[in-house]
Amino acid sequence: METVIPRPTKISTSPPAAVEQALERLGRNIRTARLRRRLPQAALAERMGVSRFVVADIERGKPTTGIAVYLGALWALGLHGQMREVADPDRDEEGKALERARSPMRARGRQALSDDF
Repeated sequence: METVIPRPTKISTSPPAAVEQALERLGRNIRTARLRRRLPQAALAERMGVSRFVVADIERGKPTTGIAVYLGALWALGLHGQMREVADPDRDEEGKALERARSPMRARGRQALSDDF
């Protein structure tokens, strides 16, 4: 069986500054959580089933590291529940506004006509 190594994508090799900053912040947050728990990188790596080098990549916010690995670190630290808030459709104000703008206008409820002249 041939091993296929995926080619790096443009978003991972040259991410927009906002993406790069978000990954770096996530990596720092994961590092802070690990240190507060007094876990060495090797211990977190063992919980996740990866090498300590992968944990180091996460903590640096390396963009070529897969999202499953970042989520695995959050899971191993007990922080994965916070992911429910990410991209929550109920918090997407711009998306909701666009959806309302595309929706057909609805007629208001009918009012009873008066026979009073």
